[in-house]
Amino acid sequence: MSINLPAVLVASACLVAPSLVSAVGVADAAPPTTPTLVDVRASHHPGFDRIVFEFDGGLPASHRVRYVDRLVADGSGLPVRVAGRAILRVVLNPAQAHDDGGRPTVPRRTAYALPNVMTTVRAGDFEAVTTYGIGLAKRTPFEVTTLADPSRLVIDVRAGFRTVQRPVFFLDRDRFVDNVEPFFVPRMRPVRPGTPATDLMDRLFAGPLPGERRDGLRLVRSRATGFADLAVAGGIARVRLTGRCSSGGSTVTIAGSIMPTLRRLPTVDWVKIYDRAGRTASPTGPTDSIPACLEP
Repeated sequence: MSINLPAVLVASACLVAPSLVSAVGVADAAPPTTPTLVDVRASHHPGFDRIVFEFDGGLPASHRVRYVDRLVADGSGLPVRVAGRAILRVVLNPAQAHDDGGRPTVPRRTAYALPNVMTTVRAGDFEAVTTYGIGLAKRTPFEVTTLADPSRLVIDVRAGFRTVQRPVFFLDRDRFVDNVEPFFVPRMRPVRPGTPATDLMDRLFAGPLPGERRDGLRLVRSRATGFADLAVAGGIARVRLTGRCSSGGSTVTIAGSIMPTLRRLPTVDWVKIYDRAGRTASPTGPTDSIPACLEP
């Protein structure tokens, strides 16, 4: 015996069934995977330096790369120190630079001994947005491409200018601990012949390379964030530290890096270091000088 259902019930059944299927489908769908940054590296090629950001989980849906006057931290808006004469800002969205346990998947800072690229610095890993700054020796044109298998964002920055190798001095932690002088040791860096003093100071603030750090080399900043007003005249190099300045009661300070680094230039016999207010112990005369904040 057949039963004729009221038309209203039949219509309701037709409307409810698709809704149930749709709800089940949404509940079963996996959330989209956020690409994870797993490597940041750089290398030199004829005429340009290449920076590569490599990801697991595909490429970020969007990327923005442009020159900025300064780098600021995502969220806080505080300035982030970046060594160099130019800064390329890279914004990756969505992307993260940590694993599921919150541990960083790549170093926050990396230094490079390339003609143009000096350092990469992470400025943010916040709400699926990852931001980096690339510190450069010179502002030059750049090109951005993407590659698959593995997923990579590639930035090629022009670096067709001439450089020469000069020493930059860093603290050798092991020698210092063992009380074996000299505590500061040289490592070679490329600098432009026309601006060697500036480039050397930039390379110094970029810090040791990853392999040098593994060997125990360190940059003792003494709370300085950078430098300004660098000038060389009459055999004297003068440089003012920016940011805060403190020896922390130690006899080992940033002066131990700056003085031998600049004194290796043929035009420099003496080095005078000033605090951010422009003060130093002996501002005149043929002698080295440091500010009171670098005294033990």
